[in-house]
Amino acid sequence: MLESLITSKTRIRILVKFFINVANNGYLRGLAEELNESTNSIRKELNNLLEAGYLEREAIQNKIIYKANTKHPLFTILQKIVRQHIGLDAMVEMILQRIGSVAKVVIIGDYANGNDSGTIEVILVGDALDIEYIDQLGVKIENEIKRKVIFFLTDAHNGEGLVIYEAT
Repeated sequence: MLESLITSKTRIRILVKFFINVANNGYLRGLAEELNESTNSIRKELNNLLEAGYLEREAIQNKIIYKANTKHPLFTILQKIVRQHIGLDAMVEMILQRIGSVAKVVIIGDYANGNDSGTIEVILVGDALDIEYIDQLGVKIENEIKRKVIFFLTDAHNGEGLVIYEAT
């Protein structure tokens, strides 16, 4: 979906990095290494996104640190688009429709850090979750979002990762 709207794969990867989790940030060389791209292509995309107001930058010691501009009027819309692009919304919807006793859904690993690696690690927090059923559901989710999903079940969460659903 996002590839038809934004033709630059580098820009998509940078948007995923910063908008999947607002706690994510990065600097030019670190992003170039992480995304396996040249510093020139990363610099060009960072400047374009900065100029449009989607990113903020801050000088810390000798590095310019970039992060999502949460005050931008389109921030929540961009975050929703990125999460739909990854398939997080569809995954949560499928989990909640079929397993009603989930208290929290937490993303850990690469995706919590904004890296579209192809494998989403998910912690499901709840009481008496059926592992066999969740494994079957995992296959359906993988077919839907075109990414591998690994589930971890627990009855408590230590606060680590990106919480994408929490029962009220």
